[in-house]
Formats: sequence, structure tokens, C-alpha cells
Amino acid sequence: MGARTGREFLEGLKDDRVLWLRNERVDDVTQHPELVGAAGAVAALFDLQHEHADLCLEPDSETGELVNVSHMIPRSKEDLQRRRRCLETFAEASVGLMGRSPDYINVTFAGFAGGRERWAAGGNDEGAENVIRYQREIARRDLSLTHTIVHPTIDKVRDRDFAAPGDPVPLHKVGETEHGIVVRGARILATLAPFADELAVYPSHPAPEGAEAYALAFSIPMNTPGLVFLCRDSASAVHAERFDRPLSSRFDEQDAFAIFDDVEVPRERVFADGNLEVYNSVLFGTWAPNVMQQTMIRAQTKLEFAWGLAARMAEIVNDTGPPTQMLLGEIRCYSELVYSALRLAEAEAFDYGEGAWFPDGRPFVPLRALVPQWFPRVNEIFHLIGSHNLLAAPSRAQLDDPTMRPLLDRYLHGAHEVDAEERAAVFRLAWDFVGSELGSRNELYERYYFGSGARHIGLAHLAGDRARADTLVDRMLGRPG
Repeated sequence: MGARTGREFLEGLKDDRVLWLRNERVDDVTQHPELVGAAGAVAALFDLQHEHADLCLEPDSETGELVNVSHMIPRSKEDLQRRRRCLETFAEASVGLMGRSPDYINVTFAGFAGGRERWAAGGNDEGAENVIRYQREIARRDLSLTHTIVHPTIDKVRDRDFAAPGDPVPLHKVGETEHGIVVRGARILATLAPFADELAVYPSHPAPEGAEAYALAFSIPMNTPGLVFLCRDSASAVHAERFDRPLSSRFDEQDAFAIFDDVEVPRERVFADGNLEVYNSVLFGTWAPNVMQQTMIRAQTKLEFAWGLAARMAEIVNDTGPPTQMLLGEIRCYSELVYSALRLAEAEAFDYGEGAWFPDGRPFVPLRALVPQWFPRVNEIFHLIGSHNLLAAPSRAQLDDPTMRPLLDRYLHGAHEVDAEERAAVFRLAWDFVGSELGSRNELYERYYFGSGARHIGLAHLAGDRARADTLVDRMLGRPG
């Protein structure tokens, strides 16, 4: 098939998946009023790849069909740079608000397929071949995937690091059939679930001895029997004018709790089945530096958008004071730090083995720890700059009303001849970014996008190479290095 269009993507979502939203099972995710906006936004990404074919499409090496560059297994620094230009195009479409657009899992599986030996550890050759075969299928069918990698939180003391052996709640294997394995339990957080063709399960935290039943990796269609998705309440602005809710009318990518009620996974879709050596190693080494290129492109795009929007708010009310300039400069610093780390990681990229080139992971280490703190701070900066103006932005209907418009033009315009409509548009956009239900969801999401920010700060120390640091200290202590 090759690269799909938006229409083809939407048609593919019309299946009999079991997906609940509020008090109803959704029959058609492409038509439901609380999902249709985001469905259209994701469909637009599939059209975008054709509109920017020179950046985003390349021929499949075997079939010649055009496939998205996000499926590329990079073989050089130039490949990484080309992939970045395509991923930037996708990130800009939602100004970085859609954290799990399809290119995220595309990049993930390209990394998995580029590191076959990790998946083949402990005699898991069949699983490794399944990964490679599946990655080609994703590319050639241009599938949209969601993923779920975290066990539900039931008891944080008992389940501090991983599921306790014998616990019936987390996803685990309960049997085998002639054609595959049977799994039961639950996982979170399947972001993009309504707009995905398939669900991928793979490791997050290492599993201890005795937890082999929980050490699973596989992928299955969203309408697989026994698979149930419970979506959170929608943050979509249903029936809202684009002017009134420019972001939440389009970019609520949704999050879902995934339940596996005795689900059969076909043998050819199983990537790891109780193999602790595979489960505990595949995310170390190549996974993080590979996928972090995609995540940081999105983060940098969102930060640059935030800087521009915050500056526009200040300009509309002619706020040029030093405190505001410092706040705006702070957002720009965050954006430039991510930009610089991305370029450095690409410049220092190397062959991780098997001919697969991924960025140097070192520049991403501090970002994994600090970006989850920066986004909540950006929201606070918006509150400080926007102040009460965020709560005084007339709607499209009010601006169009012939009685109200003269009053709004007189009393709610901005400085430097900015009219009431422009002022309202900017402050409504800012409110939707940080204050609406979507804004609140996104702040929470960014806090835990990479897992625990606090844990990553500790890991930045524990996993760091202290050789040079120790040498510098020893030198000042007069000890031989």
C-alpha cells in the first residue's frame, strides 16, 4: 500500500473495536463529536506527508512503494538530519501538542528493527525476526500505532518497581493456544487509542526474576477480541468555533486505560514471551537516543510556539517591562537549550552496531530530567504575563454580534491599534494552551512524558561517567590521576 492519505487513514479506523468514552461505547471514532476534531488532525498528518513528499517520503528498498521517512532505520548522520526535517513538519502541524502522533511509534520500531541482536538475546531469534517483519509491515501499510507500557498503580509500596509475581491486575500471560499466547490484565496509558490501527506492548521498567509471565512484548489490532479501551473524559471543545477553541477543537489526542480480557496474541506478533534477558535490555543502549530525537523535536517546537505566543500577549498590551522580558527570555532559553542538544546529539551520532546510526544519548540525559519541569513553568509564565486578560477574551459570536462589536472595539482593543478581534484571538489561543481542559491535561502529560522527572534527575548522576570529574577533583587534592 505505501503511504496513506488522510481519507484512507480514517477509513481504516472504522472497525468494531471496544472503546468507551464517558457513558457510551463509541461506534465510529471518526464521527463521534468528542473525537472527530482530533481524528481530522491526525488524518491531516497523513495528507501532510504527501504535501511534503520531498521531505517525508522515500521508496521502500524492496517494494519501491513510497513510505514515510519516520520508518527509516538511519544509516548515517545525513539520514538522521533528513528524518529530523520530516519530524519537524509533523510537530509543527500541532505545534507540538500531540505527544503521540504516529511518527513516535514509527521511530520506536525503526530503532527496534535496527537492533536485532538485542531482541535475539537469550535465544529469542523468533521474536527478533517478528520485530523486523512487523516493522516492515508498519511502514508498508502505513499503520498508526498507540502503545501501553506501564502497569496500573494499585499499591505504590508493593508495586514500587514492577508487578509482584502472582498479581492478577498487571498484564501477564495466562496460557497458550495453537496459534499464539493468551494474555490477561491491564496497562496504561494508551495515548492516541481512538486514532490507532494497532496497539503495541513493550517494556518500560526491568522485570525481576520470577516475573517472567509479565515480561511480554507484542502488537495486535485495536479490534482484537477481548481488548477493551476506557478513554478519559474528553478535553475536546465539542461544536466549538475554531476561533474560540483553536487547540482543543483539534488536538485532544486522548488517553485510554487498556484491559486485556483473555486476549489471544498470534505467534508471529509476539516479540518477547517471558524472556527476561530481552525484556530487561531492549530499552537500554539504542532506544532512548533514537526515540528522543522525535520527542525533543516535538518539545522544542512546542516551546518555540509558547515563546512566540507569550511574546504576542505581551505586545498586545504593550508590556515591555523588565520582569516580562525576563519571563519571555526564560521560555526562549528552554527552547534554545533543546534545539542545541538536538543538533549536538545528531552531530555526535555514531553506529550503535549492525549499521544503525542513532544520536549520541548524552545531550538528552539532562533534557529527560528537566523538560518535565520546564513545561509547567511555561504555563506559570503564561499566567503571569496574561494575568486577568486570559479571562476577558470575547467569543466569536460576541464579536459577530452587531450590538456587542462596537462596545468590544471601544473597550477591549489592544495597544498600537490592535483591534478587539486580534486581541481576543491571541488571548483565547493562550487560554486554550494553558487554562482550558486540554491545557490542564497537557501540563499533567508533560510532567510524566518521560516517566518520573525526579527519577531521571537521580539517574543523571547515577548513570553518569565521572572519570573526568573525579580526575579534576583528585588533581586539586594533589593525588595522581
